[in-house]
Amino acid sequence: VLRHVVMFGFKPEVSAQQIKEVEDAFCALPSQIDLIKGYEWGTDCSPEGLQQGLTHCFFLTFHSDADRNAYLVHPAHKAFGKVLGDKASAVTVVDYWTK
Repeated sequence: VLRHVVMFGFKPEVSAQQIKEVEDAFCALPSQIDLIKGYEWGTDCSPEGLQQGLTHCFFLTFHSDADRNAYLVHPAHKAFGKVLGDKASAVTVVDYWTK
C-alpha cells in the first residue's frame, strides 16, 4: 500500500485552539474522502530531540498513486489547506510504497 506521511510544526504565536482546529480539520478528511483506506495521527513524544520543530504526524494509506493524487486535489483536502493557512512553521511530506 501507499503511505502518505504529513508532519507539521506550528509557529509560536499559533494558539492551542488554532492547533486544535487544524487537528480536527485533518481528522475529518477520512470521513470526507473515501480514497483514504487507513488513517492515524499523533503528536510528538520522542525524547531524542530530533524533531526539527515538527510536532504533529498524520499517516494516511492509499491503494494506488491515482487514489493519492485524487486526494491531493480533492475539495476537502483543499479546504483543509485553508484551515492550515500560514499556521505551520514546518511541513514535511513523505510518500512511500510499503515493502
